[in-house]
Amino acid sequence: MKKWKIILSIVFIFIAAVVGVRTAEGNKGKKFVSVATASTGGTYYPIGVGMANIWSSHLKGEKVQASGQSSAGSIENIELLREGEAQLAILQGLISTQAYEGESTFSGKPYKDLRSVAMLWPNVEHFVLMNNKVKSGTIEDIDGTRFSVGPQASGTEQSTLVMMEGLELSKRDISPEYLGYSDTVSAMRDGRLDGGSLPAGIPISAVTDMYASNVKATVLEVTDEELDAINEISNSWYRYTIPGGTYPRIDEDIQTIAQPNLLSTTKEIDEDTIYLLTKTLYENLDEMYEVHSSAKDMTLETALDGVTVPLHAGAYKYFKEAGLDIPEELIPPEAQ
Repeated sequence: MKKWKIILSIVFIFIAAVVGVRTAEGNKGKKFVSVATASTGGTYYPIGVGMANIWSSHLKGEKVQASGQSSAGSIENIELLREGEAQLAILQGLISTQAYEGESTFSGKPYKDLRSVAMLWPNVEHFVLMNNKVKSGTIEDIDGTRFSVGPQASGTEQSTLVMMEGLELSKRDISPEYLGYSDTVSAMRDGRLDGGSLPAGIPISAVTDMYASNVKATVLEVTDEELDAINEISNSWYRYTIPGGTYPRIDEDIQTIAQPNLLSTTKEIDEDTIYLLTKTLYENLDEMYEVHSSAKDMTLETALDGVTVPLHAGAYKYFKEAGLDIPEELIPPEAQ
C-alpha cells in the first residue's frame, strides 16, 4: 500500500508538471488585459465584463485575454491604473478630470499619465423638484429647499456638490438629505422632501415612477450659463437633451447636462494594444448592446462626448482613421 501511494504521488506530480508546461506554452505571448469596474451590483461591472468577453472572443488570434475586475469604483480604479494592477478602467467623468488635474481627492498628486479611450454612456443629470418649489424651472431653484444630494460618500453626492458650487450654492443653502433614488421619490410623494439629485442613464426607473404615480414634480433644466459655471469648477459636463416621451406624460424635450462614464487607461500601455481594443469594440457594438441597456448609448458619433483627458495614442489613431473630428485638447501629447 505504501509503495502504491508513492507511485500515485509521482504520477500526480508528473501530470501537474505536464499541465503546467502546456499552460505556460499556451500563455506564451498572450496579452492579459484587466478592466477595473465597480461592485458587481452596478452597471460598471456587467459592461466591463461584456467588453472583456468581446475582446477575448474576437482577438484570440492576437492572443489577447481580457477580464473584468470588480472594485470599489472610480477612485479605486485610478489607483489600480497607477499601480499597474489594471490596464483599463471605467471612470466617472468627474473623477477622471479630478485625477488628471490633481483636484479634490487627488489634490497634490495629479495623474498626468491617465489617458482616455472613449465615452461609454452618459450619466444624465436629473434634478427633480416639487412643482410648488419651481420658480425659473432651472436647477437654481433648489436654493432653500429640502433636497437630497445622494447617499453620503457616493459619486452622486460628490458630483451634486460640484454642480452646486458652480451655482454658488452649498449645503448651507439647502436642507440636505442623503437618500437613494427610490427613497428620494418616496419622500417627495409623502411630503417629507422637496427634491433630489438622480443622475443615471435614461430612463431612470425612479423618475419614471415619479411621473407615473403622479407626484407633482418636475425635472429641472440647465441653462448654458449654468453649464458654463459648473464647468468652471470642473470641466466634466456637456449638454444633453432628454427626448420627449422618455417619461410618462412628458412630451417636451428636457434640456439638461450629463457627465460621461469613460473607458480609460494609462499612457504606459502600448499603442497597438489600445488601437486593437478600440477598433474591436466599435466594430462589434451590436454585441455590446446585448450586454446592458446602458450600452445602447455607445456609438462612434458620441465616443468623445464629455471627454476632457487626452486620448491614448491608440484610441486617437483609431478615431482619426474613423473620421472623427478630434479636439486639439484631446490629442495625446505623445502624438503631437
